[in-house]
Amino acid sequence: MAEKKATTKKATETNAAVAKTETKAKKSATVKAAVAEVAINAENIGFKAGDVYQALAAVGQALSVKEIAKAAKISEEETLLGLGWLFKEGKLLSEANNKVVLA
Repeated sequence: MAEKKATTKKATETNAAVAKTETKAKKSATVKAAVAEVAINAENIGFKAGDVYQALAAVGQALSVKEIAKAAKISEEETLLGLGWLFKEGKLLSEANNKVVLA
């Protein structure tokens, strides 16, 4: 009788570990999906360009994409969209070490 209880307990622990792993995988997939979703339209990108411009103007020096995203409180993907807009308009200059400054 002792062997059956030990086997059942071990099976229960294994099932619990598998369920815990599946839950973590679902949570990380949900977070990745939420982060990756950025509305791609002219209005939204224009607003992100404004956020990037304001962040660069406030600091007054060359910043990297990561630094701009942090200063503007937007994601790096949104920062890249805004940078593209501003580069196209000729409002930015590229500096050394992958940094950007207002023109």
